[in-house]
Parts: sequence; structure tokens; C-alpha cells
Amino acid sequence: MSMNITRRRLLGAAGAAAALAAAGRGLLPSAYADAPRHHLSAASRVIDIRGRAATVWGLRRPDGGNGLELMPGERFHLALHNRMDESTIIHWHGLTPPPDQDGVTDTGYAGLIPPDGQAVYDFAARPGTHWMHSHAGLQEQLLLAAPLIVRSAADLAADRQEVVVMLHDFSFRTPDEILAGLTGMAAAGHGGMNHGTMTHGAMNHGNMGQAAAGPDLNDVDYDAFLAEDRTLDDPLVVRTERRGRVRLRVINAATATAFRLDLGGHPLRVAAVDGNEVPVQEVADVPLAQGQRVDLLVDMPAEGGVVPLLATREGDTIRTGILLATPGAAVARLSERAARPAAPVDAMLDRILMPADAAVVRPARRVEMVLDGGMMPYRWTIDGRSWADRRPVQVRAGEVLAVTMVNRSAMAHPMHLHGHHFRVTAIDGRPVGGILRDTVQVVPGSAVTIAVTADNPGRWLFHCHSLYHMATGMMTELVYV
Repeated sequence: MSMNITRRRLLGAAGAAAALAAAGRGLLPSAYADAPRHHLSAASRVIDIRGRAATVWGLRRPDGGNGLELMPGERFHLALHNRMDESTIIHWHGLTPPPDQDGVTDTGYAGLIPPDGQAVYDFAARPGTHWMHSHAGLQEQLLLAAPLIVRSAADLAADRQEVVVMLHDFSFRTPDEILAGLTGMAAAGHGGMNHGTMTHGAMNHGNMGQAAAGPDLNDVDYDAFLAEDRTLDDPLVVRTERRGRVRLRVINAATATAFRLDLGGHPLRVAAVDGNEVPVQEVADVPLAQGQRVDLLVDMPAEGGVVPLLATREGDTIRTGILLATPGAAVARLSERAARPAAPVDAMLDRILMPADAAVVRPARRVEMVLDGGMMPYRWTIDGRSWADRRPVQVRAGEVLAVTMVNRSAMAHPMHLHGHHFRVTAIDGRPVGGILRDTVQVVPGSAVTIAVTADNPGRWLFHCHSLYHMATGMMTELVYV
């Protein structure tokens, strides 16, 4: 079920938002004050991949909808129910909760939620396009993820139809089998679901570890790339008005695939990245790494027609997407192959976009992290260390810490810091605008500097959002001292 929010529904939500704000000031009956307002269940579901059934996981509301939407001023007050046959935990990617509610086990604050168990969360929500996903083993590969949209008052006043698009990479192999193909080891112990004996794509090992030969792309080939659980041969079609004003909230929930987005030649305007507003800027296309989000503004043609949102895998022509179509517009079938391969996903937006505010940050200290690794053996590290022998990044509450990530490997690494949004302040030593993000792409041979304001004390994961890079070592933590 797609999060397609019509203009009428958004206008109606404005009144509901006011009521929610009042409720947040203590106007609910005391008997209900501590009851979670929202419920989500982690459970199995079946999707169709080119006529073949595939059993995956999902995060569903009681009404069957996917993920969660919060109105302005509404708290994230939710009960998560585990209806799966194995333990799990869900991370609220983009929100900044207290550390014990971040939805991870590695930092020691929380344990896995067992089958038939539940956990309750209650904290202030940050407006923007966010998402939720498993942080247990390799469960994220099985589509255990969903949108998490927190609207602002400005969103409601904008009077735009909203369409949420979640991108995935899909394989009929189990996650253990994928990891075993990468590491050369027998599959065991990371949690998976058997999809049967269906044909799968081959691994593309390329020239991993040989940075001098140029960047390596796509260490895993997949059976399908999905937009809202569908391939481009049977895409989601969202009906809009002529001259309709649309806000596309695009989430790259793929585990090992970065995409470049385009609108089939129509103007493409960026309004937010990783849930943070930016002055609107028109671009030719949008690079979107794993874990990143982008909000795009689309104005439908006055004469009517179809505007596609297309996501093409970097270094390849294979693509997925959805279609925006005005009433009566003929919807033609689009090829799953673009005319030319997409360029590698880089930090282009971080170079050209400016933040919505004019804040100036002055780091008190500077540290450096070296990102390294390769395919033989398949191991990825931070400062030559894996999670087991990590060297935490230390920070003091209230300070601004500059972290420079230097990528000495042959693959890009989308680096994600939990519990914070940081400013991207320099690329290869050259100052850039300082947009806010929670996940930044660090391409081979480059150095990206971020400024982290230490305003959320605790222990926080800091890792590559390519799932198999993280699983084989590329994770550390930010620790307040």
C-alpha cells in the first residue's frame, strides 16, 4: 500500500494536526495518556516479482498500511509487535531519540524483541522524510523496512499531493547465501527466509581492492529492483491533477545498491535531503546512496500527461520507478533498461546545495577516520579495525566535532551516524555549503568532512549503510565522554 497523500487529505490533516497538538498538551483523558497512539507489526508478507511469489517481511499498521505517518507536533509514541518467527529490532533512521530507543542492540541499551514480544517507544519526532528498518543481522535484505514520514506545518500549508517511494534491491537468495557468495564461506547464522530454488543473478566481483583501476560498483547483483514493491514492467501508477503540484519523498532502502534518479526529462527540483529542507534547486539528476532520502517537487503538465520517477542502478542501465499520470493520460510501458549506464553515485548534492539556515559551526576538535577494505578477503574496516576491536570516536556533550572520513578502498561507503544530523562541511579539503544529513556518500579516493554537534549524549552507531560492508566490519560508535 503506497503512501499517496492527496491534496484533500492533506488539507483535512491540518485540522487533525491542531487536535494532536492539543492532545500533546495533556488534553487526553488520563486513562489513555500512556497508551501508545500507534502500532506496527513486523510480520511476513508475499509480493509478486514478475509473476513469481516471494515471501518477505514488512512493518504494517493495523489498517494494513505500510510504515508510519506523523502530523506536526505529534510524538513518536508507538508499540512495535514482533509477529515474525525470529527476534528482531527496528531502527528509526533519521529520528534522534534517546539512545535506549534507537532500535539497536550493539550499544548495549536494548535487546532483541522475541517472537510475539513487543517494545514501546515514546520520544519527540523530527519532521522530515525518514524510514525504519531492521538492525538485526541481515533482516533488512528481506525488505524489513518502511517509510517514516513526519510532516511539518509547512508541509500542510504547501497544498501539494504527497507520494512516498521506497526503493529496494531484491534477491531470491537468502541473505546468508548472498553473504556466503561474497565471503566464500558457508551460509550460516545471520537470519534469512527461504525463497525456494529460483534463479538468481551472479556476483560481480570486478577488480575489488584495486583502487588504482577506478571505483568498483555493485558487489551484489540482484534479481529485481523495486519501487513500492514493484518492478518497472508493472509499476505503481499514481493519478494526479493537471497542473498538479506533487512532492515526491524518495527513500533508498536498498541494502547494497545506489541509484541515480531522473524524471524522464522533466524538470527535477530538490527540496530536502535526509529529511532536512534546503532552498529548492533544479538539477539534472539526483544521486541517492543507500540510506539516503530526497524530496523532489514536481509540477504536472497543464495539458496532462505522464511523468516517470526513474531510479537507475549506478554503473548499469537496469532501473525501476513509478509513474505520475493525470486523468485520462495514456500510460505506455517503459523499458527496464535505460539508454545508457548511470554514472556512479557521488556527493554532488553536498557540493551544490545550501542549508535552509545560515548557521555557522566552528569545530572544537578534529578527528580522522580511514575507510578501507576489499573483496579478497571480503572485509571492510574503519581505521583498520572491525566492530569487535573498534576504536570509538569520543565526543564531549556540547562540543562540535569535525570528522574527516578518508576512503582508501575501491568502493563507495554511505556513512550513517545514529542519533544525530551533521553538516557536510568539506569534500577533499574544499569547503561546501554545510547541508544537514544523517548519511553521506564517501566515494573511493575522496575525503568528506562532517561537523557533528554533540547534543544527544549516549553511545551511537556509526557505520557504512551498505549492509554487507557493515556486517563484515565497517562499523564503529560515537561515544560521549
